[in-house]
Amino acid sequence: MQQDVINEFKGNVEKALAALKNDFSKVRTGRANLAILDGIRVEYYGTPTPLSQVASMAVADPRLITIKPWEKSLCTEIEKSIKKSDLGLNPVSDGELVRVPIPSLTEERRKDLTKVIKRYGEEAKVAIRNSRRDAKEMLETMAKDGEISEDDRDRALKDLQAHTDGGVAKVDEIFGKKEKELMEV
Repeated sequence: MQQDVINEFKGNVEKALAALKNDFSKVRTGRANLAILDGIRVEYYGTPTPLSQVASMAVADPRLITIKPWEKSLCTEIEKSIKKSDLGLNPVSDGELVRVPIPSLTEERRKDLTKVIKRYGEEAKVAIRNSRRDAKEMLETMAKDGEISEDDRDRALKDLQAHTDGGVAKVDEIFGKKEKELMEV
């Protein structure tokens, strides 16, 4: 029984880490990465549609993303949508292809982005700690109701804490890598 609680907690830690990696992939680092365009929606026949559903995208070189819409008439819409986003990108269209050059990051912008990723890291840690709290409450309730012994509860709580520490350490490791990548000139 207590193993089910711990396994559920491990799953929650993995979800928090996956969400953190997803959030980090959307933060641009001065290199072309298609993930930064994930949130872009293009007006397509009156409906906001994800960019990936109306065009093919590719990383042409480390500082350039190319977008080839399936309908040439969408070039201007794609260009407008990218300019409206808060990504700080300036796309250029030639009627068939939209080129999105990725500018170098300034020192000030790098520091701002470091604050953003730090916030994402803290949110992941809070999610892990909230999951630990919920699992601990379940274990306490199980012990109180006599479903598990006090010794089993204590062992499970130690296991829970070890997994929590491991999850928080993994968040710090992922944050450190992303921060190093951001501050790289």
